[in-house]
Amino acid sequence: MLEIAIKGSKKYWLWIGFLLLVIGVGAIVYIDQFMNGLMITGMSRDVSWGFYIANFTFLVGVAAGGVMVVIPYYLHDYEKFHRITILGEFLAVASLIMCVLFIVVDLGQPTRVLNVLLYPSPKSMLFYDMNVLSGYLLLNIVIGWKILEAERNQVEPPWWTKPLIYLSIPFAIGIHTVTAYLYCGLPGRGYWLTAILAPRFLASAFAAGPAFLIILCYIIKKFTKFDPGWEAMQTLSKIVCYAIIANLFFFLCEVFVVFYSGIPSHMAHLKYLLFGYHGYSALVPWMWTGLIMMFIGAILLVIPKLRNNYTLLPFACILIFIGAWIDKGLGMISGGFVPSPLHHVTEYAPTGKEIMITLAVYGVGFLTLTILYKLATTVKEEVRG
Repeated sequence: MLEIAIKGSKKYWLWIGFLLLVIGVGAIVYIDQFMNGLMITGMSRDVSWGFYIANFTFLVGVAAGGVMVVIPYYLHDYEKFHRITILGEFLAVASLIMCVLFIVVDLGQPTRVLNVLLYPSPKSMLFYDMNVLSGYLLLNIVIGWKILEAERNQVEPPWWTKPLIYLSIPFAIGIHTVTAYLYCGLPGRGYWLTAILAPRFLASAFAAGPAFLIILCYIIKKFTKFDPGWEAMQTLSKIVCYAIIANLFFFLCEVFVVFYSGIPSHMAHLKYLLFGYHGYSALVPWMWTGLIMMFIGAILLVIPKLRNNYTLLPFACILIFIGAWIDKGLGMISGGFVPSPLHHVTEYAPTGKEIMITLAVYGVGFLTLTILYKLATTVKEEVRG
């Protein structure tokens, strides 16, 4: 099927060329980081995780969100998701590839990845994180490819794909649960030291992932002959609505517990994020912007008349997607490091080089997604034709 990827319109090749340019520029900057280390980033002794891990955390959620089309279709025979299930699986593949790349660039020296393989420890959350991420990536590649191949040949998928599909569901939940445990297992960080972190991660994942899938469905419908189906998009929008409301509720629960209990080490992080702390307030406008965007998006989706509006739906999804990225990306990582356990404030902001490397990773992800979606939409057009 790969021959499909080398056939396309002028717009298709212009997009591919643009992505390759972004990847090339980022690769050149990464050589600088490889030679000189993480000193080119805005990270420091007090803030040892930055923009790379922020995007990694968010994209794990986008990948996990794909399970919200797998469960209804394969477990409950929800036929309306027949057209978009493969899109959710391929979105997970592209997201996981970006996750792996963000981990690699964050390590400074990529060979350090081998330490997890050469010296595995069952007590390490990184060990389990590596297993669930690589396992879920492999499962989605195999499942997506075999099902698409069977659809093209108009035959039933191999029998062994069904058990793999069922196995992928706990893996999808596991990748974000283990990621949350990476943070809440650090007792010196009050913002992360909460049992509700994993449910918050999953709620935002089940909102951001399907929201981005709806946006992609609009793009696919505009630039291809394949129609993902309005009813499927409407069902997805309901999932996004309930998930983002749950995410906001969990956040407000955390705010209540922190401020009602009055524990200084826990209050300091939320004060810094929402109101500023000892004159430092770099993330305050970002956090309020993210919260307002998620709140407006939830209102637009919870009202049926607005949710059913073809023009407003992608706008609401964009608000929720960006809002979730701010909350779980910038806010979650910086909020956990600032202030430090000794209440020292070292603010963090990504450097230009850091952003360029990040864009290159996204370029690889979107290149992968473009090729996979080109295969999926072309095959579905052929079958329908």
